[in-house]
Amino acid sequence: MQTKFSPARPVRAEDVPHVDLEADVVIVGFGAAGACAAIEAARAGAQVVVFEAAAAAGGSAALSGGEVYVGGSGGTEVQRAAGFEDSTEDLFKYLMMAGGPGADEARVRLYAENAAAHFRWLQEQGVPYKGSYLPGKWLEPMTDDTLVWSGSETAWPFSAAAKPAPRGHTAMMPGAGAGKVMMERLVDKAVSLGAIAHYNSRALALIVEADGRVGGLVVRIDGRPHYVRARRGVILCAGGFISNREMVGRYAPAALSCTMEVSAGNDDGSGIRMGIGVGAAAIHMDQFFTTLPFFPPESLVKGIFINERGSRFINEDAYHGRVSQYILRQPGRRAWLLVDNPIFARPEFFPDIHIAAVGETWQDIEAELALPAGALTSTVAEFNRHATEGRDPYFHKNATWLRPLTEAPFAALSFCPEDFPACAFTLGGLATRPTGEVLDADGEAISGLYAAGRTACGLPRWGEGYSSGMSIGDASFFGRQAGRCAAGR
Repeated sequence: MQTKFSPARPVRAEDVPHVDLEADVVIVGFGAAGACAAIEAARAGAQVVVFEAAAAAGGSAALSGGEVYVGGSGGTEVQRAAGFEDSTEDLFKYLMMAGGPGADEARVRLYAENAAAHFRWLQEQGVPYKGSYLPGKWLEPMTDDTLVWSGSETAWPFSAAAKPAPRGHTAMMPGAGAGKVMMERLVDKAVSLGAIAHYNSRALALIVEADGRVGGLVVRIDGRPHYVRARRGVILCAGGFISNREMVGRYAPAALSCTMEVSAGNDDGSGIRMGIGVGAAAIHMDQFFTTLPFFPPESLVKGIFINERGSRFINEDAYHGRVSQYILRQPGRRAWLLVDNPIFARPEFFPDIHIAAVGETWQDIEAELALPAGALTSTVAEFNRHATEGRDPYFHKNATWLRPLTEAPFAALSFCPEDFPACAFTLGGLATRPTGEVLDADGEAISGLYAAGRTACGLPRWGEGYSSGMSIGDASFFGRQAGRCAAGR
């Protein structure tokens, strides 16, 4: 009997000593993807069992702001009530840009055409939404409002390709962390439909039949391996790999500079490794989301970022994750946000930010930061000249956020690595069809194996294009597709 297991090495069916559990559809992970897969599989008449490594359901989604990125079809009821029209084509164009060079057009088209209906589906499962609109720039609402601007919709170059509309739809809960409410409702629905959940149950390896079909799973429960047969399929919803520093170093080394993980703690890459172990292709593994949150307050968006050469490098009105990607790529990962007295503030999510320099002139700031003589001052002078004219010819910052930085005292807020730790999670994962079927290197489906959420590479697959709500939108929508497909096998 095999006693040592590795996610990267499947167990042959002929080596399985006995079957401890059996179900039609076996799901690994009870986060957003796993819960939605369980709901749809159970509704399709399948017997469903879910294994969750943690002591409770929810995954990383339960720690999130609870936003889903939806729109199109003329707008959700919340968008329309707030006066926003959102065409399917505009949502499609935005998502294609957000997906970057490797955007999956078929996946994006399916999501764009069904996103508004998916939002209604979430409501039908009991996820509460107040239905109100919160203007301004927020990382996530501190109120119980629903609709927020959660990406780069109004920022160049996205605004030049697709008509902007707010698409972040947040579950109703005052304060941060509304993902908890969302996940409570989705998990309750899955269980009410008959899905059986096992907690403190870690998936160890896939079981493969002689013909190559994935036929089950080995799971550690109460300290010993249990052999689980999956009559119709296994769905991997085990998260990404940000918590596995060895994998991060191998696949996404640029993320090693991000010292804070956005994870519930079990994003160890085991689901991805299980897929790779049976021949699955893993794609866009170098991509990750990161943030050094510099707003709210939104007044800080009117400042300008510079690097150690005293040069600007991004339009500051872009989504905070996109700005952070550019910060991480600067020489030495050194960057400062320049502000003047009327817009000076400390970021609400990092109030202890280091103020690297304060002065009565920009020459004072330049000297205190020890930048090349004339570099910062010439950058600010040129920015101020253009901002006075209401334009930003080099970086195309929206006129809403343009104002010259002329009122002393002036300050530089440090976004250097020693002063401001970056947060991150991974975006790469297993290649799948929109149905959730996992693909091998030849693009062929691996029989019996499905994936969704961050174990799969879904809609969000380019760090520069990420928007808040894309992960949960992708996980919940494509988790549903995987659940239906596996149940109907």
